Amino acid sequence: MNPWRRLQIAFGLLAAILTLGTIGYVLLGFSWLDALYQTVTTVTTVGFREVNAFDAKAKIFTMGLILSGVGTVLYGFSALVETLVEGHFGRMFERRRMNTQIDKLTDHVVVCGWGRVGRAFVTTAMRMGQSVIVIDQDEHRLADCPAPWIVGDATDEAVLRAARLDRAKALVAAIDTDPENLYVTLTGRMLRPDLFIVARARLASSESKLSLAGADRVVNPQAIGGERMAAFVLQPHVTDFLDVVMHDAGVEFLLQEVKVPDSSPIHGRSLGDARIREVTGAMVLALRSDDGRFTTNPTPDTRIESGHILIAVGTQEQLDCLVATIG
Repeated sequence: MNPWRRLQIAFGLLAAILTLGTIGYVLLGFSWLDALYQTVTTVTTVGFREVNAFDAKAKIFTMGLILSGVGTVLYGFSALVETLVEGHFGRMFERRRMNTQIDKLTDHVVVCGWGRVGRAFVTTAMRMGQSVIVIDQDEHRLADCPAPWIVGDATDEAVLRAARLDRAKALVAAIDTDPENLYVTLTGRMLRPDLFIVARARLASSESKLSLAGADRVVNPQAIGGERMAAFVLQPHVTDFLDVVMHDAGVEFLLQEVKVPDSSPIHGRSLGDARIREVTGAMVLALRSDDGRFTTNPTPDTRIESGHILIAVGTQEQLDCLVATIG
């Protein structure tokens, strides 16, 4: 049993013993203060003296109180020592602090699985300023997790709810096995039909199943690794450039996607009329419409609508200016 739970039970039993003992002595003719005093001295085995003379009933009641009370005190003392010795108090307060932090999060990403894929995702997401909550069944493995975490089975609805899935931006199923990722995807889709879900697939045959289960995107790390290795061999400079732009925090130019809101002042205007390059300095490389189609290297006549996604390159200042301009 969780030591903190044991400590709660011990204090609950002790409070019950003190209450019952006090009531018992009151029924035997003691005043409330004398009854409480007699109960405390009896349970703690201090044994100063009897407040009143004991008749047979009082003696029988006191013997029962001693047997039950001393056992309860010893149980509570052992639970307290275990909690202090094993450092459970520190972990308890850390857990409470983390739970408070989790309860305040919104628009975060829930990551299921603290393995190699989960670690890589969290590192990149946090570097980009995205808040994350990690779920894993192994508490020891989560010791080096920089984000708030929950120990539990990610396929369990209660665990996903504890990670505030109702307020999450996305769900990432990055557990080591495809069946578990499938269950996580199904559970997440059931709880949040509108949630964006990315699932990891170890086997190519699992990709279609994960998509049918509700994953918006399915990622096969092995396949992507092979493709990147081929790209390094065949187009090393292009691959290096994309790596630097996407992953190097110290690089001058960055790639970023920006969604055009309904209230945007450039809604309904052409790319040339909006003068994005002239105003912000950022270059729009592609535009994605609501139906998912990409328009690469859009011309100045390309019309911009609300809901479009602009993929632009520029410095951080230029991209910030682009976000402000689009509204």
